[in-house]
Amino acid sequence: MTVRILASLVVTLIALSISPLWAETPSAAGAIAKEKFNLDKAGEEEVGYAQAVKVGSTIYVSGSVGEGKDMRTQLRQAYEAIGKSLAKYGATFQNVVKENIFATDLDEMIKHKDVRRDFYKGDWPAASWVGVKRLYLPALLVQVEVIAELPK
Repeated sequence: MTVRILASLVVTLIALSISPLWAETPSAAGAIAKEKFNLDKAGEEEVGYAQAVKVGSTIYVSGSVGEGKDMRTQLRQAYEAIGKSLAKYGATFQNVVKENIFATDLDEMIKHKDVRRDFYKGDWPAASWVGVKRLYLPALLVQVEVIAELPK
């Protein structure tokens, strides 16, 4: 992930109150239709990402981050942003089948893993937790991305 993508994701999180922008476009090859959701159209065009992309019944939510000085606050805000992206497609955390968490301090992440329970309510997806040296901005401590499946 590039530096600009993560910076744009931070801007997206801040802009959660802005009306979402939807677009359904064919892929470059024209083989599949992608329904895209983004809260920050300028960021999407500048950086080249979508907050979420739906292909068929699968939703891919880009890595979400939070603001704040501690892991718990950033983690909660990241999940709140993901919840808003899922809701745009009529999904909830119970539709999430895969989760990737990137944290600058896995020991600190483990201390706050209970935050996940508030969102998944025990219906856990397949998950990977990866320790990284750092995220784009030094203040970022955690980034969460998910894949969800809608009923057919």
